[in-house]
Amino acid sequence: MSFKPKKWPRKLRSQEWFGGAGRDQIYHRGWMKNQGLPHDMFDGRPVIGILNTWSELTPCNAHLRDLAERVKNGVFEAGGFPVEVPVFSASESTFRPTAMMFRNLAALSVEEAIRGQPMDGCVLLVGCDKTTPSLLMGAASVDIPSIVVTGGPMLNGYFKGERVGSGTHLWIFSEAVKAGEMSADEFVEAEASMSRSPGSCNTMGTASTMASMAEALGMALSGNAAIPAVDSRRRVMAQMSGRRIVDMVKDDLKPSDVMTKQAFENAIRTNGAIGGSTNAVVHLLAIAGRVGVDLSLDDWDRCGRDVATIVNLMPSGKYLMEEFFYAGGLPVVLKRLGEAGLLHKDALTVSGGPIWDQVKDVTNHNEDVILPVEKALTQQGGIAVLQGNLAPKGAVIKPSAASPHLMKHRGRAIVFEDIDDYKAKINDDALDIDETCIMVLKNCGPKGYPGMAEVGNMGLPPKVLKKGITDMVRISDARMSGTAYGTVVLHTSPEAAAGGPLAVVRDGDMIDLDVAARRLHLDISDAELAARLKEWKPTVERPVSGYAMLHHDHVEGADTGADLDFLKGCRGSGVARESH
Repeated sequence: MSFKPKKWPRKLRSQEWFGGAGRDQIYHRGWMKNQGLPHDMFDGRPVIGILNTWSELTPCNAHLRDLAERVKNGVFEAGGFPVEVPVFSASESTFRPTAMMFRNLAALSVEEAIRGQPMDGCVLLVGCDKTTPSLLMGAASVDIPSIVVTGGPMLNGYFKGERVGSGTHLWIFSEAVKAGEMSADEFVEAEASMSRSPGSCNTMGTASTMASMAEALGMALSGNAAIPAVDSRRRVMAQMSGRRIVDMVKDDLKPSDVMTKQAFENAIRTNGAIGGSTNAVVHLLAIAGRVGVDLSLDDWDRCGRDVATIVNLMPSGKYLMEEFFYAGGLPVVLKRLGEAGLLHKDALTVSGGPIWDQVKDVTNHNEDVILPVEKALTQQGGIAVLQGNLAPKGAVIKPSAASPHLMKHRGRAIVFEDIDDYKAKINDDALDIDETCIMVLKNCGPKGYPGMAEVGNMGLPPKVLKKGITDMVRISDARMSGTAYGTVVLHTSPEAAAGGPLAVVRDGDMIDLDVAARRLHLDISDAELAARLKEWKPTVERPVSGYAMLHHDHVEGADTGADLDFLKGCRGSGVARESH
């Protein structure tokens, strides 16, 4: 049987493995054929890797095996050769110490899985918080044609006739138990309503935010972000994406063609309009670093400052992702941004055309879910970037989830040296704290936790909750869940474990927060601050082996995306010469 490759506009990468009649090509094809593959599967059609983050320990992604089959159908229909490849799956709900510690490891493993194997294009099958950025980071580093398919959000939850948002109501109910407003038995009963179908969080948490970011960046087909996981249209989206990736390979449409500076600016403004997670900040900075786009915290503040939050979803609003989809989903939001002059309309997407062509004719089916600008949740949404002597490299706050009366506040610091110190003190009625104080949590950044866990939205002390107080100013170098809410200052950089000013805050220090002025100030003299920093000694021990050591030694600050320093930049798809 002679080998006759099909004619494509260019030589396919996979033909380096499968094309020809030499010993090495026969070696590669022969082993693949033990799966019952006919010879003409290797005739020059594009090999499409379906990078699947399915795992039964990643509950948000536990339904992705079915979607992978739908992607395969689409690839076959378009004349491609689909291969499903399991990749590292970092689960937000099960990984310790935090899934964020493993985002970079997942991205590294995905990058090498693509680079070292015969793939001409990739479908990034993702869902849970860290799986979306990690696969986008890995694909950007290799830069072969790639498209995102997310697993979709779960259906609405209900408890006692009220909507229950996954994640958001965990925080609400937990605080209610501490305040004596809800029994422990009711809390357990409510558990069943929080996750009532396959899919990721049904709030505008980090998973839904990052699905929206992928679509706003142009890396997913229009409408992908909001389709519920169990809706038949999610399967259709997967199949259509399978078809599309084959044409992307033909056109050589790569992540670097799509994820331009304009695309990132579109995503930042979209994040403001949807009331998206603060976690999008570190993820988009890291993705930009991989694709070679110069993106900074200044861009986040510049692009997001004047964007109104028009999506009425928890944790900022009252609805959930199911209603967002029925209202028209992200395309409606993108259309609104375009009409307001806040969208780069000609930004290229994986569709092969500009983003505006995908959204200009869509309709808003529910103006209580996707609000008119004059009825926005806040006229200045987005992510506010704070600076000052307490955060020389920046800190972030999400205004749409904060209390307006606390956006300008001066308070006495109550300091927790780390998360264990917080847990040991917070429930003690002897703790000298009231609602005017500012809670400060140290050593929970990229090096400190390690991995920068979602502990920044510290629960309030019971004695404050029992007074009916539901929010206080909280400051840390940690992250918080996208499902969380409150006047919470996060990602304070440099982090405490790296010797940032946060490390030397003391009980009783006065702190000034002024979000409108973008100011976060520790009210001590420059000389006093310098003296404290000179005396400071690290308290976080360096791991002595394994990935934890690699992470500690090479992780960068939150202000640049908390990536590993040696992974920045696009390294391409070249592989070392094979030898058998």
